[in-house]
Amino acid sequence: MIARVNDDGSLTLSRRVSIPAAEIELRVTTSGGPGGQHANRALTKVVASFHVARSTALSASDRAWLLEQVGDVVRASASRFRSQGQNRDAALEQLARRLASALERPAPRRPTAPTRGARERRVDEKKARGRLKAQRRDRDDD
Repeated sequence: MIARVNDDGSLTLSRRVSIPAAEIELRVTTSGGPGGQHANRALTKVVASFHVARSTALSASDRAWLLEQVGDVVRASASRFRSQGQNRDAALEQLARRLASALERPAPRRPTAPTRGARERRVDEKKARGRLKAQRRDRDDD
């Protein structure tokens, strides 16, 4: 998984998937919580949104997969830092990580058959268990 933010604000999610900055919506707001006048007035919190269904950067199969995995809109927000620029970078990195991990597809399961030795061991264990149970049965010793 590559997932990185480029200098121009675009996201590189893998070798074949890159999202241009124009498709990412950035919104700024006050961060809220304690902190006095600076926290209440400064627009430092950044929310980055990506609309999966509207994207032209994704292939049809990637778009369908992402819609199934994460829904129509993927959001990431950051308000850790006092600087809007640092929070923008953090929100974009978080968004890139979310999208890249959602794009990963699990490897298909390849069914395997038991080996010859495993089949023989299973049969031997069943026979041994049957012999043990046979020893426990009542016997008529006439």
